Amino acid sequence: MSTSKIKSLEELGELSRRASHDGLKVIHCHGTFDLMHAGHIKHLQHARSLGEMLVVTVTSDAFVRKGPNRPVFPDTLRLESLAALACVDYLAVSDAETAIPAINQIRPHLYVKGSDYIDASQDASGNISREVEAVRRHAGEVYFTDELTFSSTKLLNNHFDVLPEETRLFLERFKQDCPLDRFLAQVHSLSNMRVLVIGDAILDEYHYVNALGQTGKGNSLAVRFHSEERFAGGSIAVANHVAGFAREVTLLTALGKYDDSLEYVKSKLRDNVTLECRHFKKAPTLIKRRFVDQDLQRLFEIYLGGEEQGDSELEHDFCNWIEQFADKYDAVIVPDFGNGLIGRKMAAAISKHARFLALNTQINSGNRGYHSVTRYPKADFICLNEPEARLAVHDRHSNIEDVAADVLAKLNGKAMAVTRGSLGALIVTEAKPVAIPALSSHVVDRIGAGDAFLSLAGPCMAAGAPSEIAILAGSIAAALDVQIVCNREPVDPVLFAKYATTLLK
Repeated sequence: MSTSKIKSLEELGELSRRASHDGLKVIHCHGTFDLMHAGHIKHLQHARSLGEMLVVTVTSDAFVRKGPNRPVFPDTLRLESLAALACVDYLAVSDAETAIPAINQIRPHLYVKGSDYIDASQDASGNISREVEAVRRHAGEVYFTDELTFSSTKLLNNHFDVLPEETRLFLERFKQDCPLDRFLAQVHSLSNMRVLVIGDAILDEYHYVNALGQTGKGNSLAVRFHSEERFAGGSIAVANHVAGFAREVTLLTALGKYDDSLEYVKSKLRDNVTLECRHFKKAPTLIKRRFVDQDLQRLFEIYLGGEEQGDSELEHDFCNWIEQFADKYDAVIVPDFGNGLIGRKMAAAISKHARFLALNTQINSGNRGYHSVTRYPKADFICLNEPEARLAVHDRHSNIEDVAADVLAKLNGKAMAVTRGSLGALIVTEAKPVAIPALSSHVVDRIGAGDAFLSLAGPCMAAGAPSEIAILAGSIAAALDVQIVCNREPVDPVLFAKYATTLLK
């Protein structure tokens, strides 16, 4: 049976070593192979002709983050389809984003890729260069076939109902005005920017539990503790998102003076983030401790620390720093979580001295009903979800375009994005509003998605990108973010480029 060809990666390594010992030439191909087509078959047949044993590794489902509803076919079916080919001797699934772990196991004599990978500079991920290095470390060589090539992405987008109709139509319209190359070039231009991020530092804790059910005496829920995980959230997460795309990022925030947060935060910041930290006199760094079940459903949440009201000395220090340095940055990004860091004086200083201000004021359990974007005298780009926008102008029933226009008028803004969860996002400017459908079909955790959106859309607007490009960039960042737990990792530029390529190719 063809399925007998399917092995573990470790077994492939052992088979390869035995073949090499016997003087056989081992050939290795790697890919997603989401849609088997004639180009794949010719490529694999050519590869097999170059040696005595062809092994193929396939990227596992968990590491295929190319776009909505990808992969279309699960790794089990992709493996079985490849195993049916006579030219393929053995296969394995690879739990990694690149072929490097597989290459290190197999140590092929020849690693074979298609002709579309010959020019490594055209590979947005940079993976092909690293894979070539890995092959040569094990004394192997790389070979590029010149067979007929097809784009699986184009075939899936054009002939399969991979995307909802609304999303497909939006992307078709978008590509007419802004093809993939132009979009990626606009995002890449952020690499010249200096960005200042100002906002509350938050340490997110997830305590993973198994629900046992109602207690024997009473109506409360009993759970069994399993494990815990800490994440650098709030403005820290935003700074890390931005740092993947901008040249230089400074984070201005406050931490507890007598807790362990300073060293932890430093360890979590990307290398191009500079921490400008002040300390609360008494309050510890805010911890949001969430108890979540096996399905990542939040059962209960505790706020620990974070608020220190009336510290005029700290506020004065922040205002002086902002007055002296804020206008040196191309953009100021403010994720204001309303936990006590930014008062009215500080908000006024930010509005006055930022060359370009991208602003979000988040409604959460600790500030509901008391925290509004109208505390700021002005902002260039405002990013709110729909409840936050309606609170700002105390308008529950008007259409959201009119609500956004009212918020813009109050803050003398240039553009406003309204994020709407499963309904996507809307951007309102002086021109016609532009709506974009939600781009993610797989949601693991929504915590931090709005921050990811702000982190890309804000710098794009500051760099002068058209509003449609900014909203798509923000939406892609959010779509990637909801696929990870909380703020476990920042938005990755390579995955961003892959996602965009899937949507716009």
